[in-house]
Amino acid sequence: MQNDPKEPLAQPPSHVSTRGSIVRLASVVLIVAAVAGLFAYAGGWLTPHRLTPSRMADTFEQTNGRHPGFRRNHAKGLCFSGYFDSNGHGVVLSKAAVFAVGRVPVIGRFSLGGGMPFQADAPQTVRAMALLFKLQNGEEWRTGMVNIPVLPVGTPQAFHDLLLASAPDPATGKPDPSKMSAFLAKYPGTVNALHVIGSTPVSSGFADSRFNSLDAFRAVNADGKVTPIRWSMVPLQPFEPLSATQPPSSDKNYLFDALIAGVHQHPLQWHLVVAVGEPGDPTNDASLPWPSARRQVDVGTLTIDHVESDDTSPARDITFDPLVLPNGIAASDDPLLSARSATYSQSFRRREGEQKEPSAVSTAEANQ
Repeated sequence: MQNDPKEPLAQPPSHVSTRGSIVRLASVVLIVAAVAGLFAYAGGWLTPHRLTPSRMADTFEQTNGRHPGFRRNHAKGLCFSGYFDSNGHGVVLSKAAVFAVGRVPVIGRFSLGGGMPFQADAPQTVRAMALLFKLQNGEEWRTGMVNIPVLPVGTPQAFHDLLLASAPDPATGKPDPSKMSAFLAKYPGTVNALHVIGSTPVSSGFADSRFNSLDAFRAVNADGKVTPIRWSMVPLQPFEPLSATQPPSSDKNYLFDALIAGVHQHPLQWHLVVAVGEPGDPTNDASLPWPSARRQVDVGTLTIDHVESDDTSPARDITFDPLVLPNGIAASDDPLLSARSATYSQSFRRREGEQKEPSAVSTAEANQ
């Protein structure tokens, strides 16, 4: 599979340096630009006078432009519904009802990173899968996952600074290498994370993408044992490398079109695989992968059998808040969890008070 959030932390290439040439730095800038859509993860607060959810939402609008009625990040998307079949293997880790043997309905949304709802699909743009599991006991589990192995940084302030550093210069339409150089000097750990991201193969589309939680959580089983976990949706569709599929130049929605066509041919499926952390594994920094040798538990299968436009799906008005968790799964000490939760709420309040415009992925297209 193309993404493995547990692989050992790679060392940065020797040529990456804040004092390097503009040509060499450009490769880092390109990777950052590719992951710029992840900044929904960055929107918490540190102190009331520094970084607030409102200020982060303002920064999204400053960077991406203001698009009333749309999410401030992951603005372009397609909704879906289906079900999750648990095999019961997760009960050893968590008492959450979702892991008991049985079927649970789900709704969710595929999206591209970034706050531009009419952007053209691009192969390197970060892809996301967001899910809401509706449990029989009335609980919900909401989770947002992305198709990269780690995040570029591990704190809300660093994300905010990266968003500004990777913003296109109005004069060139590209990120300013000097701003990125200054950012990397301030946050040198980002070089490691960008190397891991840049070394991970990218799949041809949504259907064969692996989606990773990246943030760590705490699983609590019936005996009260607490275990650090991360999870991934691993596709049953065979991996097809990006190089084998060139995007049609005339189709701005080619990734979504392929996804729609795939679901119409047959349901798409992913295994929900939980990585089990061990003492010493970082739980407070999503930019650091866990070792690849960590135990992996396949806890069930997600099946998606229906797609629907943002214009008509109830998923349009859902915030996929990572802190909406069932009994048996709890937040870790990762500061990005509360940051994401706060910014999602701020984005929701803004867009719900605005007039809605039709999605770039139309209802007719989703139902063809």
